[in-house]
Amino acid sequence: MRPGLSSLRSSLRTTFTVSFAAVAAVVTVLIGFLSYDAAARLVRVDQQTVFEGVVRDLLDEVRGRPLSPADFATADADGGPRDEIVRPSGTVVQVLGPGGSMVDRGHPTLPVTAADRPVAAARVAGRLVEHRDVEVGDSDDVYRVATVSLGGGRGAVQVAQEFSGTEDLLRDLQQRTVLLEAAVVTAAGLFGWWLARRITSRLVRLTGAAEDVARTGSLGIQVPVAGYDEVARLGRSFDRMLGRLAQSEDDQRRLVQDAGHELRTPLTSLRTNISMLRRMDELPPAAREELVADLAQESRELTDLVNELVALAAGRSDSEPVGRVTVADLADDVAVAARRRTGRAVTVRVSGDTVIDGRPAALQRAVSNLVDNAAKFDRGGGEPIELVVTRDRDAVRIEVLDRGPGIAEEDLDRVFDRFYRAPDARSLPGSGLGLSIVREVATAHAGKPFAHRRKGGGAITGFTATTATPPEQERK
Repeated sequence: MRPGLSSLRSSLRTTFTVSFAAVAAVVTVLIGFLSYDAAARLVRVDQQTVFEGVVRDLLDEVRGRPLSPADFATADADGGPRDEIVRPSGTVVQVLGPGGSMVDRGHPTLPVTAADRPVAAARVAGRLVEHRDVEVGDSDDVYRVATVSLGGGRGAVQVAQEFSGTEDLLRDLQQRTVLLEAAVVTAAGLFGWWLARRITSRLVRLTGAAEDVARTGSLGIQVPVAGYDEVARLGRSFDRMLGRLAQSEDDQRRLVQDAGHELRTPLTSLRTNISMLRRMDELPPAAREELVADLAQESRELTDLVNELVALAAGRSDSEPVGRVTVADLADDVAVAARRRTGRAVTVRVSGDTVIDGRPAALQRAVSNLVDNAAKFDRGGGEPIELVVTRDRDAVRIEVLDRGPGIAEEDLDRVFDRFYRAPDARSLPGSGLGLSIVREVATAHAGKPFAHRRKGGGAITGFTATTATPPEQERK
């Protein structure tokens, strides 16, 4: 297993799992605690309320009319005071005589303390003493006991209610709550692990693809992508990036291969002519002049070829800033330079607004290449070369019209390819890169090149330009 994948698994999956389990644990424990606390309060308050109601009813009974221990000693079929206490609550009742003697034992028997005996001998009815957490008999049951005097020294009535059963129930509820919380946390941890595995599996595959590219240098690796979330978008973006890098690498390879092929011819010719320089003294004067002229011409062609190769290779990575360009003014400058360089007449026609956001140097080179190409093929010179700049909806359209031999129908779709030269043009100077640079500039300005046959003879070549696109969009 590669270290990167191992660390990704150990970090992301562990983080997802622990985080999910921790959140689930906090939420579950909080809800469990609040639920148990609320339930315990309700049960205890309810039981306390019931017992207080029994004691209150007993106080009302003994204060309302004189009662003796015998009135509480046995149950009355017609519903006596004892039944009024026992029936609604299941309360334990124990009756004490004067001085605290046992008249009727409760079930279970309740303890009689030193504080209970004065109550049994009290002269006033309704005197009360309460005992909390009283252990009865040998069991661990805990009761709450209240002793109420009957008055006149006749004795007292003890009532008790068990609280230990309620506490046992609450402890059982507490244990069940803890077990449920543990089960929920465990389930949350397992679900978090499954969810983390499901989420990170695509990241693991994406990381593996990136590491494979870094290790092998191969850009043709297919990145598995599924879904529409952020991870899927990342995978698709990475896949597109690899595709563009692969295309760029392929373009560079083909450029180098084509350039090497095109450079062989002038270099071979130069070597041949240079070898002839050794016999310079043996050549007649006319042959010497021809040799020197050939060397000068071949060196110029080689220089032009190298310059165009450099321009083409740097085309899409051009760092020239984008600015407002008036294409009409740029066309005037190109026409002036072309007249001076070629001696040909070049006319400029402008129609509409020709201002766009573009790269001035790149646009000027493209227009200049179109004019130079027209001058090269229109050797007759009978009519001027026309440079037309018009507004075409959102784009500026640049056209160069000449009266040369024109372009064959089968060549119209290929004239903008790198190093492509029509059969009729192979005897003329040039590298076959001028129009391909036009295509690169047009693409970089969200436009496209075009070539047509001109009515009456000649050709129309040109391109459209809207605005310069950022480098990352040019590679799309």
